[in-house]
Amino acid sequence: MVKPIVAPSILASDFANLECGCHKVLNAGADWLHIDVMDGHFVPNISLGQPIVASLRKAVPRVGDTSSTKPKAFFDCHMMVESPEKWVEDFVKCGADQFTFHYEATKDPLALVKLIKSYNIRAACAIKPGTPVDVLYELGPHLDMALVMTVEPGFGGQKFMLDMMPKVEALRNKFPQLDIQVDGGLGRDTISHAAKAGANVIVAGTSVFTAEDTTEMISHLKSEVADNLKERKLLS
Repeated sequence: MVKPIVAPSILASDFANLECGCHKVLNAGADWLHIDVMDGHFVPNISLGQPIVASLRKAVPRVGDTSSTKPKAFFDCHMMVESPEKWVEDFVKCGADQFTFHYEATKDPLALVKLIKSYNIRAACAIKPGTPVDVLYELGPHLDMALVMTVEPGFGGQKFMLDMMPKVEALRNKFPQLDIQVDGGLGRDTISHAAKAGANVIVAGTSVFTAEDTTEMISHLKSEVADNLKERKLLS
């Protein structure tokens, strides 16, 4: 069984007030924080290296940390980087709860999954729009989550690619208990497509951080996902 998860992408936040912005979305019902790490090589942009993640971890404790009264969050690190293997240990130390690498960025994805899990965090694999979904079929049983990109990775604010939904549907049918994430262009006008296809982890940046009513927006995204999971008899 799976549950609806909303993971606001902090790439859409106001970096001058990052801690406050993260606390705002968490208090409004967000489950995870989606942290986009870009190296300027795998994607043509640079963002959010180790110092930012480590600093944010101090401001936003791990779920289950009883030593702090601050809002807590699961750190969903989306690693849009070349040679992701060399960054696992660093991001574990910075506070990552999940390390999502790109299938296109590594020569041995299964070995990388095993490396990530050796640090007792979750392992996830992402595919770009041009990558066929069947590359994940052999890897799926070893993953905690699969990410189907619904935009080209590297920049926020892009238009949602509806033609990626068959990939989501295929993964949900093959791996009914797997967390399946969609990332890119998700908001009020597109969430129904992702939910109907079977996605349960929704990355939403601009639509959440610029919403007039953040709580209502997050609630709407979760409700769409929950309704469709219930129809599939998969709702946790």
